[in-house]
Amino acid sequence: MTQPIIEFKNVVKAYDENVILNAVDLEIEAGKFYTLLGPSGSGKTTILRLIAGFLSATSGDILFDGKRINDVPAEKRAVNTVFQNYALFPNMNVAENVAFGMTIKGKPKAEIKAKVAEMLELVKLGGYQNREISELSGGQQQRVAIARALANEPQVLLLDEPLSALDYKLRKDMQYELREIQQRLGITFIFVTHDQEEALAMSDWIFVINDGDVVQNGDPIDIYDEPINHFVADFIGEANIIPGVMIEDNLVHFNGQDFENVDGGMRPNEPVEVVIRPEDVDIVSEALGKVVVTIDATSFRGDYFEITGYDDDLHEWQIQSTNGVDVGTRVGLTFDPEDIHIMRLNETEEDFDTRLEAYEDDVEE
Repeated sequence: MTQPIIEFKNVVKAYDENVILNAVDLEIEAGKFYTLLGPSGSGKTTILRLIAGFLSATSGDILFDGKRINDVPAEKRAVNTVFQNYALFPNMNVAENVAFGMTIKGKPKAEIKAKVAEMLELVKLGGYQNREISELSGGQQQRVAIARALANEPQVLLLDEPLSALDYKLRKDMQYELREIQQRLGITFIFVTHDQEEALAMSDWIFVINDGDVVQNGDPIDIYDEPINHFVADFIGEANIIPGVMIEDNLVHFNGQDFENVDGGMRPNEPVEVVIRPEDVDIVSEALGKVVVTIDATSFRGDYFEITGYDDDLHEWQIQSTNGVDVGTRVGLTFDPEDIHIMRLNETEEDFDTRLEAYEDDVEE
């Protein structure tokens, strides 16, 4: 395995008795798009600020290319940050803003001019050099902030919720553009957001943060399909979470019935939580349903209906369907064994990895 470009080893950040990060360990490889995802106050921005050098760790080590950087000042680190509020200089035009870091470093004027033009073309603002910041839209200002950060040729670009102030369509456009820029340049992006859809759409790898802990990390598909606990399942997209009992490998009991599934490695008859995503649930006739619900609410979302129903045990079921259903109707729900995901109660990521490895070894044997 190649050496990570950034490592956190048992990093704690606390203010007196208020602990923000709880002995965090993480590794960031070069050339990938990472996202720190979590609710407000989870600690994700604190991690970003520790990498940037804007904060100091209370304890633990932060390494960059294998070298400890805890005491390295922010201006000496090979990173640049794009802030939520852009932090552009209103008294400078676009070119002057993009050139600012290079100007401070005393680079030749011809080199600065060429780099400014290159960066503005990269963010699709070619020809905007002489525009005033006040003349730009929010999306254009965001592009200038990105161009300014990239002009300094950082090894790592840090992005602190940079799209949160944009409207929905522009935000979606910028997601694709940021991903395209990262892939074209091949540098490491570390992106902070509380938006699950944004994280899933953009990332190579996601760290899910809650209450100062990295509760799960993995690629977007793994995070979505195999959440390790209730928080992750509930926070990453919509989810039906139902209490159950894992009778044995590949057989779980919930809603008064036994269901085949593809998970295992639990103890016989262990209490678990069952996760089924709304898009994996199909509506059928009451007679053909594995579960029967009464429709309580339905809402049209443009390309699908968001439907809520309750089974006879009063468990809430969320369904996403291209067909609407009238409120009060009793319908059947069906799903495939592959769509049933099992979570142990209070399982840590380390426990999950150990159990999964043991279970896969047993299956191979």
